[in-house]
Amino acid sequence: MSDLLASLYPWVKSLHVISVITWMAGLFYLPRLFVYHVEQVKIGTETDSLFQTMEYKLLRFIMNPSMIATWVFGLMLVMTPGIVDWTAVWPWTKAISVLAMTWFHHWLGLRRKEFIAGANTRTGRQYRLMNEVPTILLLVIVISVIARPF
Repeated sequence: MSDLLASLYPWVKSLHVISVITWMAGLFYLPRLFVYHVEQVKIGTETDSLFQTMEYKLLRFIMNPSMIATWVFGLMLVMTPGIVDWTAVWPWTKAISVLAMTWFHHWLGLRRKEFIAGANTRTGRQYRLMNEVPTILLLVIVISVIARPF
């Protein structure tokens, strides 16, 4: 199995990067949709229904598959011999950040369900602040993997 993973490494790494890019696009865009939804849409209108459809499709058809693919290809990279030195700090900072990114993804899914129920209590400002979470996590992940300062 390890020989197979080693031979597939460039392909798995490529697919991992592609999945991360698509997942991040959704993680950046969904909170921004929530900002506009809160600030410019009245509950129960056609526009409310349109926003709910956009949010649903973004989460269900882009973000969820991208997150799953990111995890699958990332775990394949982790299992490839010689790729990760678990005695270093960087894989742990990356792993914690990826877990936090996954938590944020699920947090967004819960917020979408609040919009469906007409029970959103957050403001546009709060969603704008939460929109910075994936940026910070992305910085930690990329610096951990590429610069490996830890």
